[in-house]
Amino acid sequence: MPSQRSPRILARVFAYLRRYPLLAAATLLCALGSSVMVIIFPVVTQRIIDDVLRDKNLAALWPMLALAAFGFLAQDGLNTLRILLNNAFEQKVLFDLRSDLYGRLQSLPLTWFDHRSTGDIMTRVVEDVNNVERVLIDGIEQGAVAVLQITVVLVLMFWWSPPLAWCALTPVPFLAAGALAYTLTAGKRYSIQRRAASDLNSLLHDNLDGIRQIKGYARESAEHSRFNTSSEKLRQATLVVMRAWAFYNPGMSLFSSMGSLVVLGYGGYAAINGRLDLGVLVAFLVLVRFLYEPVGRLHQLNQIIQAGRAAGKRVFDILDAEPEPDAGHAPVPAPVRGEIEFKNINFAYGDGPDVLREINLTAKPGETVALVGPTGAGKSSLVGLLMRFYESTGGTIMLDGQDLRSFAKSDLRRMIGLVSQESFLFNGTVADNLRFGKPDATDDELWSALRAANAAAFVEKLPKQLDTEVGERGVRLSVGEKQRISIARALLKDPPVLLLDEATASVDNTTEKLIQQALDRLLQKRTSFVIAHRLSTVRHADQILVLDHGKIVERGKHDELLARGGLYAKLCAGTGLLNEA
Repeated sequence: MPSQRSPRILARVFAYLRRYPLLAAATLLCALGSSVMVIIFPVVTQRIIDDVLRDKNLAALWPMLALAAFGFLAQDGLNTLRILLNNAFEQKVLFDLRSDLYGRLQSLPLTWFDHRSTGDIMTRVVEDVNNVERVLIDGIEQGAVAVLQITVVLVLMFWWSPPLAWCALTPVPFLAAGALAYTLTAGKRYSIQRRAASDLNSLLHDNLDGIRQIKGYARESAEHSRFNTSSEKLRQATLVVMRAWAFYNPGMSLFSSMGSLVVLGYGGYAAINGRLDLGVLVAFLVLVRFLYEPVGRLHQLNQIIQAGRAAGKRVFDILDAEPEPDAGHAPVPAPVRGEIEFKNINFAYGDGPDVLREINLTAKPGETVALVGPTGAGKSSLVGLLMRFYESTGGTIMLDGQDLRSFAKSDLRRMIGLVSQESFLFNGTVADNLRFGKPDATDDELWSALRAANAAAFVEKLPKQLDTEVGERGVRLSVGEKQRISIARALLKDPPVLLLDEATASVDNTTEKLIQQALDRLLQKRTSFVIAHRLSTVRHADQILVLDHGKIVERGKHDELLARGGLYAKLCAGTGLLNEA
């Protein structure tokens, strides 16, 4: 059985059309005009056979032919205009749908993305939206034109001969039954196909993203086998859809052909008995083609609608997702002093166990707070709460004496700079990535930030310097170069609060010193939280917090913590979790 949401999904798809009433009206008027023109040729045919040929009136032949030519010209001209209008209409609606979808994706919380693959999301934004687009195109173009043409043709049929018109309609119960059977069973087939396509795209995205790892571990054959397995599932799911269509479409065509035979049989009998003019019979046979041809288009439209229905459900699953909650509206204090206080903070991911428990700390304006501890201790989670990527499940975080939740997230995040271990660069130029921190920055400001980040020297050696393309995720730069670009980006933003998540990890000693020098400049006069596995990064922090199993187990300065001989001293003693670079 189809989903109970199916009619609502289709209604929501077509609701986008209401935004452009003039284009919709113009498209429908052109469709109506071209449908009316369809009847001209059968009428001319009937008149020529019953009047012109019977009376051998050659003079009347030419006006009839001119009228038929006008009908064809008007029909095709109106169709051309309709297609142009409909394409403009469809592209506007498609733009709106994609824009709404991307806007909702931008507003969703990180927890939503934690449970979904990038490939699946991309499939929904690109492929599923395109399937919804086909519903919009063909629903308006094919559907409206087909219905109008059927209506006009039936009016003329009943005008000429009601009995013969009823003969033409004899296949309708069979056509309706076939369409109903196909529609009731199509939803599951198309849903399985869309999921299989999404799984294949997810696998492809992961493999392209991890191509270096695949080659490094010589896993090409194994991954090719995985890809083929996923591709086979899509092939089988698509074949199920195609097999159903292979029976449905020819079957509907067969019933239509039987209708033509009924018209020919009854009409021939009536003509022989003098109850029907020969011209009307011939015109009826022409009209039957104009009747069943749009019926065939409606069957194709049914297939498109079923595919669009399955795709539309996936699209509206995103549009219906709850956006990131943000009730804050208080202005961020200006200027931001940067005093941050955690009061009895607890935090858990979803329904999982607490990863932070009873966190209490105070960072005074301009202080550097270092966070150290074993993997999984909760360091990154604590930093994520400051950015409000996640919300604490208990307690309060204060900025300059005000609850973080009282601020709009966008305003809060403008006040905070983030440099992470995995420096993410967008597929663009060096300048594009730097201006992500300050869109209106001048070239002089970019170079100034690069110098402060110890990045100017290598940027000057790039082929096009600031205009050099860095590649996807900055693949054309080294890890250290990407990290220094990230630091320059943060310097350009000039935030009063700074978060560094293992910013000097995964680089050699020489590069680490360059990065550390840049970080020293970045940390000046800012309240900073620094996660680090290198002793040189935390040695001079104003306070060091040692986390273990989600709790602060030690706090103090470097020398104090060493003297205590606790977990921090053990980390410094060569466990590999905190070491001298």
